[in-house]
Amino acid sequence: MAERSAGETTEGADVSRSGNTATEGTEPTGNEQPAEAVPADGTARIGAGPGRLLLSLYGLFTVAALSRSIVQLSTKYHEAPLAYVLSGVAGVVYAVITLALWRGGPSARRVALVCCSAELVGVVTVGVLTVVDSSAFPDATVWSDFGIGYLFLPLVLPVAGLLWLRRSARGGAGPAGG
Repeated sequence: MAERSAGETTEGADVSRSGNTATEGTEPTGNEQPAEAVPADGTARIGAGPGRLLLSLYGLFTVAALSRSIVQLSTKYHEAPLAYVLSGVAGVVYAVITLALWRGGPSARRVALVCCSAELVGVVTVGVLTVVDSSAFPDATVWSDFGIGYLFLPLVLPVAGLLWLRRSARGGAGPAGG
């Protein structure tokens, strides 16, 4: 069996003995950061750790709210236009938050903060209106009765999102005050 010289690589090997990689001449430096490493600005990635759960839930809510709204708007808009449009607005807000969490970075963090805040205001406003005057909404929205049709997750998600964005802005530090 033939011996290989220092510059040759065997089939399937990534790096030869000389240290050159088999792909495009790039060399690993040993200083690579894992995907979830804290960025240079000292903030934790907003879509990492618990942010992944938020990202998943917001993605699910995007599909649920937009699907519901599209069906309602296309089949029975005349019955409760405000409720169905609000479900569509909720779906768009969820989509923007999902994209912001997925993208990460300072500008995405600001977008997520604004959207989570708007979502919380929307859930509380629509929730109060549906409890006080249920005739204002002849059919349920995603945010009706504080999100009871979705196990109150529309009320919990923006609070959890705002808390996570606050925590991750401090570089993933411990609880508030730490």
